[in-house]
Amino acid sequence: MNSATQETKASAFRAMHAGPRILLLPNAWDVVSARLFEEAGFAAIATTSAGIAFTLGYPDGQKISRTEMLQVVARIASAVNVPVTADVEAGYGNRPEDAAQTALEVIESGAVGMNLEDGTNDRKHPLVDLSLQLEKIRAVQEAAKQAGVPIVLNARTDAYLLQVGAPEERYELALQRLSAFRDAGADCLFLPGVRDAETIGRTVADLKFPVNILAGPGSPSIPDLEKLGVARVSLGSAPIRATLGLIQRIAEELKTTGTYHTLEDAPPHADVNRMLIR
Repeated sequence: MNSATQETKASAFRAMHAGPRILLLPNAWDVVSARLFEEAGFAAIATTSAGIAFTLGYPDGQKISRTEMLQVVARIASAVNVPVTADVEAGYGNRPEDAAQTALEVIESGAVGMNLEDGTNDRKHPLVDLSLQLEKIRAVQEAAKQAGVPIVLNARTDAYLLQVGAPEERYELALQRLSAFRDAGADCLFLPGVRDAETIGRTVADLKFPVNILAGPGSPSIPDLEKLGVARVSLGSAPIRATLGLIQRIAEELKTTGTYHTLEDAPPHADVNRMLIR
């Protein structure tokens, strides 16, 4: 992808966060899932770090290398015409320089956005020190500026997802971190782990900034999230896990009854082939 095309895609993706409609981001884990989402009419596609890790034999949680992750992102970005934003976990390293390098490699992959989370995988210290996370955010934005591609940085806190601290104090913790992320230069604020409409609406109202919600069973519907003022909705690893659930049902039917009903809704071979002809 040439730099002018990528810059145009980055600007278009940024504009999608400003409404008037909510930005829906299904999460792809390989080229064919990305093409399916593109054919369904989605204006942009996100990747799922967990999904990509799973397909390559890794558990979630930065067990995959930056290189392996972004090789898949690059294949996805080159296979679709819509903007792609990359889930790159916590930036693959503990230093701001690591986050900056990840941002540069995201740009090299052809993606025009990236997630940056603040989880540590350390139960005693579940969230990255706030001052360090702010340095990482600034480093990402500086790297993007130098590269000339205005990628959209979706800064995520796992305060709710990891159930950090006392429940009655969790909202203020999340709000403090997200507000600081916004002020440090993030372009969108990501709060996974929240499903009740009251908390979502309160977050949007307090931040007055584009908010990304991780949706799934138990979450408000897309029209309801749009009414609450949510700018962006993603599904994380749920689509690949739902696909794995289908594979489990196929295996169980084949083993127990020897029939094939769970295969009946498969898209025709010719249709899948057609999607992948470039």
